[in-house]
Amino acid sequence: MFWLQLAPDTGAVRLWTLDQDGARPLSPPDYRIRSRINGYGGGALCLTTDGPWVVREDTGQVERLHPRSGEPVPVTGDRSDATSERSRYGGLVADPGRGVLAVRERLSVTGEVLDQALVAIATDGTETVLRAGVAEDCLSAPAPSDDGRWLAWVQWRLPAMPWHQSTLWLAQRDASGALRSPRALLPPRPASVQQPSWSGHRLCVLSDHQGWWQPYRVRATGEGSQWSLLSGLRADHGNAPWQLAEQHHLGLPGGGWARVSYHRGEGQLWLASAPEARRRRLADGFTDFRCLQYHRGALYALASSDHRLQSLIRIDLVSDQLEVLAGGERPLTSVVRPQPFVLADAEVCGFFYPAVASGNHPGGSHRDPITPPPLILQVHGGPTSAAYPVLNLATQFWCQQGFSVLDLNHRGSSGAGRAFRQALAGRWGELEVADCLAAVAQLVREGRAHPQRLFVQGRSAGGYTALMAMASADCFRGAVSQFGVTDPRRLCAHTHRFESGYLDWLLGEDRDRWPERSPVNLAHRMTGPVLFFQGELDEVVVPAQTRAMAAAMARAGHDSEVVSFADEGHGFRHHASQAAVLRRSLAFYRNRMAAT
Repeated sequence: MFWLQLAPDTGAVRLWTLDQDGARPLSPPDYRIRSRINGYGGGALCLTTDGPWVVREDTGQVERLHPRSGEPVPVTGDRSDATSERSRYGGLVADPGRGVLAVRERLSVTGEVLDQALVAIATDGTETVLRAGVAEDCLSAPAPSDDGRWLAWVQWRLPAMPWHQSTLWLAQRDASGALRSPRALLPPRPASVQQPSWSGHRLCVLSDHQGWWQPYRVRATGEGSQWSLLSGLRADHGNAPWQLAEQHHLGLPGGGWARVSYHRGEGQLWLASAPEARRRRLADGFTDFRCLQYHRGALYALASSDHRLQSLIRIDLVSDQLEVLAGGERPLTSVVRPQPFVLADAEVCGFFYPAVASGNHPGGSHRDPITPPPLILQVHGGPTSAAYPVLNLATQFWCQQGFSVLDLNHRGSSGAGRAFRQALAGRWGELEVADCLAAVAQLVREGRAHPQRLFVQGRSAGGYTALMAMASADCFRGAVSQFGVTDPRRLCAHTHRFESGYLDWLLGEDRDRWPERSPVNLAHRMTGPVLFFQGELDEVVVPAQTRAMAAAMARAGHDSEVVSFADEGHGFRHHASQAAVLRRSLAFYRNRMAAT
């Protein structure tokens, strides 16, 4: 067994293994594994008969690690000449009998992504381009058939995002592995497709052309393709493909299958041992599942729950017996469990975490807690992402400090079907803000939140929504923005290739209207102070954007503070940074409550 695991003290991702001696880290302590394809990576590890293949973070190159010693052996490599183009890799998939398949990005001297291609990489480092895209093409999810004679993959063209519209492709392979007669297999109507996989000669894929990411068997026909629905369950069976190499469904020997489906944010794992067998739910103590794998009569997955750390699990498919192989620690003696939240008369939902009764008073003492307690509204990123009922230690921290927390899946979130996800088109900064305001108003009416002690916080796109909420209503006493978007026009000019057209979709192609939904232009309307956290290495929301927002607030006479981290990018990975965010945010919230 091999898996990737984050070391919180250093922020490094290392390769771990499970053998007769138990679980242990395999890669060297200073060796970091991570792909940066499309800026968000994915697919930095795959396993072949030669051992684990990984993407080395500092170079973006593919290397093999010795399965016992962890000693790295370079496979791909760029010239060291700083004036030449370079490349980076991700989406690694084993190519039986040949090596691995990968997505390769070619970068200019200045770091600009020039194009992407599907490549085959042999053990000796020989690299063959199988499918070269034009400048606007993005590729993902190479899926070779079990016998190596076919290859399926997903492709989309910018400015579309993969969860808006993408296409399944299929090609035969000759004896050398080269592709012959590649063709697009189009569903009955435009759709987002993802995660092609094979079970014997059966090609399956998730497609949302009927409103949900549901599994289909796809067959190439003389003039097109035939799409057969494998599950009539009206639920998403995957989430937005921000990263490569996701695996939420899996064909099993004998025609059976294992699948994840999402219901109001909760992931459920289901199994059918044969095509016509009755499905049954597995591991119902867990609430999200990723990276499904099958080996010798057992199902493996990375599983999350609302009361323990992420676990590597093994499920015997005969007895359904579950074993936690690694992880799964219970870091807290008392955990606040999420309560389902549904916005009245709407599909909007989320998870409410009530404050602990013995939580600290705003002044720092242990007097009786405020009744009703203060509330922190947490807005997820993306905005095409989602909140899940999984253990979040930061959320637990807030509850222990006497705050209730609401994780909201506003319109535009994934996991609730295509229409709900697409609803945000052209209306970012409006619809999800309205959902946030309606949600906190409902909690106040229900007596679960104090009307004078409401706060909002978010990261990246969630930070943008937090700022827009502060500029749209006077109910919040303050906001915390972690590397939040403040100037969409400037972001559009500097953002990376993957999201180059995303803002036009979110805000609309009429850029004359963007200023009215740009926090930097609405600083005069902010109804309270803002605490900003920013990584100096952030290439998505650059530090100058956050500083410009703070300066605009100062000119408007509003208080703000910027806390910077020199060694962080778009997402804080070091535990010292994460702890500092909690400490400074707690002081900020307490000061705001003490002032009322």
